[in-house]
Amino acid sequence: MSDSLVIIPTYNEKENIEKIIRKVFSLSYFFEILIIDDGSPDGTAEIVKQLQLEYPALHLEQRKGKLGLGTAYIHGFNWALARSQYEFIFEMDADFSHNPDDLARLREACVKGADVAIGSRYVKGVNVVNWPMSRVLMSYFASMYVRIITGINIQDATAGFKCYRRKVLKTIPLAKIKFVGYAFQIEMKFTAINYGFNVVEVPIIFTDRTEGTSKMSTRIFREAFFGVIQMKVWSWFRKYDRPA
Repeated sequence: MSDSLVIIPTYNEKENIEKIIRKVFSLSYFFEILIIDDGSPDGTAEIVKQLQLEYPALHLEQRKGKLGLGTAYIHGFNWALARSQYEFIFEMDADFSHNPDDLARLREACVKGADVAIGSRYVKGVNVVNWPMSRVLMSYFASMYVRIITGINIQDATAGFKCYRRKVLKTIPLAKIKFVGYAFQIEMKFTAINYGFNVVEVPIIFTDRTEGTSKMSTRIFREAFFGVIQMKVWSWFRKYDRPA
């Protein structure tokens, strides 16, 4: 049993899923894994089920249909909160764009006082491998746009590699999180900061996937662009009171 749970959403990740699971379980610190699979037609969930025979700390939740990244993480957060042993709850992609070796560094940041630790591509320059310059610029300036509109001082606002202390996810009203794509990542950071939690950035090197297919779409980007403005406006009418 571990105090740390890594949540990995999947949709058609058969090329990566076994390798990422074996890598996490090979780390010196013991992390449990929760896969949230959205009905992958390529058989991702069947691979996970086979690996569960080998790894008792590998958990699987299957959903019917592609319901979105944000709802997958919310499902995973609620699953983790229903089990009292998890103090550190992580978001991580299945495609090795997030290096599992950095899980320990994110956890350490939270052990040392952070409430949320973000694996940041931009806190020390630009640390991205295998992305075309157009996508690097889009991501970098998207974070700048988020800082201007929301006022939060986060260099990598769309980052999806994170560690939360349990108390953060217990405090944030998860049912009220609105967005499902990259805007979900921004909304969670924005909300945590508004509740007064200590959010820190840990420098990582982000490497674009080499296998499988990216889930980025114009719809997801549009949601993030306009969603930032909506978030800021909604915040004027919300109270961010943490329980005593």
